[in-house]
Amino acid sequence: MRAVWRILTLIVLSGLSLQLYFVARVALMAVVNPESTTFQRSEMRRIVADTGTLPWRQTWRDADQISDHLKRAVIASEDANFVDHAGIEFEALQNAWKKNTRAEERAERTRQAALARHERAVQRALKRGRTPPPPPAAAQAVPKVVGGSTITQQLAKNLFLSKERNFLRKGQEVLITFMLEGLLSKERILTVYLNNVEWGEGVFGAEAAAQHYFRVGADRLAPIQAARLAVMLPAPKRFEKLPRSGYVMGRAGTIAARMRDAELP
Repeated sequence: MRAVWRILTLIVLSGLSLQLYFVARVALMAVVNPESTTFQRSEMRRIVADTGTLPWRQTWRDADQISDHLKRAVIASEDANFVDHAGIEFEALQNAWKKNTRAEERAERTRQAALARHERAVQRALKRGRTPPPPPAAAQAVPKVVGGSTITQQLAKNLFLSKERNFLRKGQEVLITFMLEGLLSKERILTVYLNNVEWGEGVFGAEAAAQHYFRVGADRLAPIQAARLAVMLPAPKRFEKLPRSGYVMGRAGTIAARMRDAELP
């Protein structure tokens, strides 16, 4: 029994030590700019493994060196209540969960229907002595996942956590989110986020994105340019290939219209 208690005590102490580590890292971030994030280091390893090189663009810019247009665009697109919430919007998370559940159900129905059609096609081919067709792409239908994370939650994930999806990781994300909100100002959270968020393959931060897509500094972004960058955030690698696609331009127009109502910290 004593051995069990020792193990439990070690587990608790390890958990507390980890939380103290995160608290210290977040507190230091109030005065020291983070050099890199867990997500960035993971991307560095992947890019080097895939290409043998590391094309990397990232330059830190303080809050007053980043266009207010970009700040408003990102808030309007990613987290309209950023200045008011305490880090987590539980209603948004609940709505996202409901949407994702429905999307998974639709994907499963699509998959089952595709498999049934494929089975009928295979049976017809065998009867006629022909080569059966390969399984259709729809048989591997993947639901579109909708996120309900705030800017602070996204920063918490990028700074410290892996890409794994489980309850333990989600719980740690919540704790770090509250640490960020409790120890940093909203302006500082937004500044750290804008300097580290991904905007393309090896493109991180507002300055790198502004230079990469528009050949201007982050402080000189026009409203529509800022809106286009905000559109890209959910899937930067996909939108990087078509930065002027109909979807990006149309969505950018919608965000530009909302920017005037976006409140800055």
